[in-house]
Amino acid sequence: MQNRWRQRPEGSTWGDFGEDDQIGRMNLLTPELRRKAALEIQEGRVFCLSLPLDYPGGSVLAHFRKPPRLVYEPRGNAFNFNYELSGVSGCFCDVVSDEGVTIYSQYSTQWDGLGHIGQEFDVMGDGKTAKVYYNGFRAGEHIIGPGELGVNKGAHRLGIENLAATAVQGRGVLVDLERAYGRERQAIGYDLLMRAMEAQKVEVELGDFFCINTGFAELVLSMNKQPDGSILSNSCAVLDGRDEKLLQWVTDSGVVAICADNFAVEAYPARPGEGDRYPGLPLHNHCLFKLGVHLAELWNFSELARWLANNDRSRFFLTAPPLRLPGAVGSPVTPVATV
Repeated sequence: MQNRWRQRPEGSTWGDFGEDDQIGRMNLLTPELRRKAALEIQEGRVFCLSLPLDYPGGSVLAHFRKPPRLVYEPRGNAFNFNYELSGVSGCFCDVVSDEGVTIYSQYSTQWDGLGHIGQEFDVMGDGKTAKVYYNGFRAGEHIIGPGELGVNKGAHRLGIENLAATAVQGRGVLVDLERAYGRERQAIGYDLLMRAMEAQKVEVELGDFFCINTGFAELVLSMNKQPDGSILSNSCAVLDGRDEKLLQWVTDSGVVAICADNFAVEAYPARPGEGDRYPGLPLHNHCLFKLGVHLAELWNFSELARWLANNDRSRFFLTAPPLRLPGAVGSPVTPVATV
């Protein structure tokens, strides 16, 4: 650890879970907490919390991410899709279909891995900054990009496969900001968040997945893969990542992840910070870089939120493992809520 860093960011958890830790506060989710989370299953009803993975459509939300594309492999003089196996010895009537897929890991319903957001930080205390990620893992050494030396590109540390290996099951707790504040664009700081949670009797405990419904995902679905950027950028609640009281609440709450139905969880672009240099995504910086709290975006909580409100509940059992894809810094996911 001393070879990677000698000083850690103020308020971070670097080293708290071990010098080689790659899952951050997911370490808090013990077998006992999972057992208690399973007690939230009272009816056995399930809710799929994923958008279809070809939503939002186009590249309006993030111009560098593109919709998934199915690809088909040639087989003989045809393709391995609707392919007749009658020409294969012993096969007379079988037809086979197969495909591949090119997919951006954070295009639709997704997990952000801890290798998604880092920062330039003076980890050695010598006045020189380096590009580093959670727990001091370094760009160019542990997380290698296409423009850097090294044959094997990708996240050799902090890859999303580390989160997948935890199985990602526990108690989800949902606050419905759409029910509290409608679909008008509004930056939600600590005070407004606490007001909504108190009104809805939402309580968060150590090891919980903190889930946020704003109505954004349902709005995206209504646009039928033709998203209107001007409408989306001016609709629905977003967390105010510049609110220090809100960031401190995330620290104190003990949540292992924040899962939202919107793009980026927080307001982006964020309002200006203090000084000449500050994080452009302050909540991402606080959670992914400092605390090891995973973030999730573009989940679809609309149906679940209505059911919970109608049944005077805010808690459920959550299962949401990402793809166990070594080297990736994010992943599509199909989360499931069981109530």
